[in-house]
Amino acid sequence: MAVYNPKSLKAEEFINDGEILETLKYAEENKNNRELINEILNKARPYKKGNGVECQGLTHREASVLLACEIPEVIEEIYKIAEEIKLAFYGNRIVMFAPLYLSNYCVNGCVYCPYHLKNKTIPRKKLTQEEVRREVIALQDMGHKRLAIESGEDPVNNPIEYILECIKTIYSVHHKNGDIRRVNVNIAATTVENYRKLKEAGIGTYILFQETYHKESYLKLHPTGPKHDYDYHTEAMDRAMEGGIDDVGLGVLFGLELYKYEFAGLIMHAEHLEAVHGVGPHTISVPRIKRASDIDPTVFDNSIPDETFLKIIACIRLAVPYTGMIISTRESEEVRAKSLKVGISQVSGASRTSVGGYTEEQREHDTEQFDVSDQRTLDEVVRWLMETGHIPSFCTACYREGRTGDRFMSLCKTGQILNCCHPNALMTLTEYLVDYASDDTKKVGYSLIETELDKIPKEKVRAIAEENIKEIKNSNRRDFRF
Repeated sequence: MAVYNPKSLKAEEFINDGEILETLKYAEENKNNRELINEILNKARPYKKGNGVECQGLTHREASVLLACEIPEVIEEIYKIAEEIKLAFYGNRIVMFAPLYLSNYCVNGCVYCPYHLKNKTIPRKKLTQEEVRREVIALQDMGHKRLAIESGEDPVNNPIEYILECIKTIYSVHHKNGDIRRVNVNIAATTVENYRKLKEAGIGTYILFQETYHKESYLKLHPTGPKHDYDYHTEAMDRAMEGGIDDVGLGVLFGLELYKYEFAGLIMHAEHLEAVHGVGPHTISVPRIKRASDIDPTVFDNSIPDETFLKIIACIRLAVPYTGMIISTRESEEVRAKSLKVGISQVSGASRTSVGGYTEEQREHDTEQFDVSDQRTLDEVVRWLMETGHIPSFCTACYREGRTGDRFMSLCKTGQILNCCHPNALMTLTEYLVDYASDDTKKVGYSLIETELDKIPKEKVRAIAEENIKEIKNSNRRDFRF
C-alpha cells in the first residue's frame, strides 16, 4: 500500500487515497469543534509583515475541516477572510482572458467530454494557421490580450508541432493596436521534452485539469486512450516544472466525484508542488460539469449547488492564498458575481468553446466543448466589473518581465502589487477603453481610473502611470509596463 509523502514524485504517494479518506474522516469528526475551527480561521487570516502582508495558508486537513463545517456564522467568517486575502494580494483587479479552441480531434474516451472518440454527432474540426490568424484578429478586435489555447489529444491531428506552430502564429498577429501578449496552454499531459518546447515558444501558464483525483473513478471516466494513465496524467506538473515551466495551473472538474474528496486532493497537489519545487500553482480553476453535445450532466450524480460551490472557492482561497483563481463562462453572471467576493481573481469574457467560434458566421457553435452560461460581450463584462468596483486587467507584464514562479510569489508576498500590478492594470484598461470600448463603458472606465490612480502608494510610480495613461489616450503608443 502506498504511503503518503508530499515530496514523492509518485502520484499515489503525493495524492494518497488513504490520506484523503483519513482527512475526510477527521473533518467530519471535527466539523463542529469550535475551538479547532477558530484556531484554523485565525491561522488563515492575513497579517502584516514589514511593508507587506503574509498568509500561512492551510493544510489539506485544516481546509477540509472548514469545508465540512456547516455552522452559518463560521461560513460567513470563511467568506470574510477569503475576501480579505484576495484584496490583500490581488486588490480589486480582475484579470481578463479568453479560451481559443484549436482542434476537437481527440483519441481519448472521456465519458464527460463531447470530444470523446466515439461521439459521431459532433463535427470534427482543426484550425488552419490562416484560421488561427482570423480567430486571433477577432479576439484582438474585442480587446483581448491574453488567451488560453485548448486542444483535444490526438498525436496525428494535434501533435506538439501543430501546437507550437499555432503559438507562433498567435504571437505574430499585430492587428491595428491589438496584440496577444500571453498565451497560456491547456493541452494533454506530455513529455519533459515537449514541455521544454512549450517553454521555448514563450507560453505563460501550463494548465491541466486533473478532472478527478479519485483513481478508481478516474479510470472509469477515462476508459480508453492515453489519458487513461492516471499516474502519467497526475505527474504531469512535475514534468512541466522539470521542463522549465514554473507557472502551472491546477483544477478539477467538480461534479464527477464527491466534492470533499476532490477538494482534499486539489490542496494536496498544491502542497506537493510547494514541497518539491518551492512554488505552488500559479492558478487554480474551478470548472463544473456542464451540458454539451452527447453529454448530459444529470448522468453524473455528484453535482454541487451554488452555495457549496462558493464555499469551495472560499476554502481554496484560505488554503492556497497566493494562487490566482479562475472562473469561466461555464458559470452564470450571478455565480460569477458572488465568486469575485470570495476568491476569484481571473475571469473569461465573451468566450466561445467551439473550434473557430469567434469567426463563425452562423454562430451555431456545433463544436462546443460545453455550454456557455454567461453570454455577455467583453464590453458588457468589462463595464459590469467596473460598476461593481473591480478593475478589469489586461496586463501580461509579469510574464514578459520574467516575474514568474517564485519571483511572482515574492512580488505578491511583499505587498508590491499596488506599486506594480495596480498601475499595469490601469494602463492596460486605458488601452482597452481607447481602442475597443463603447461610449458608456469609456465613461465608467475613465472615472474609475482617476479614482484608482490615487491608490498607488509610491508617488513616482503614480506619476509615471499618469503620464503613460495620457500618452495612451493621445497617441498610438501602447504596452507601457512596470
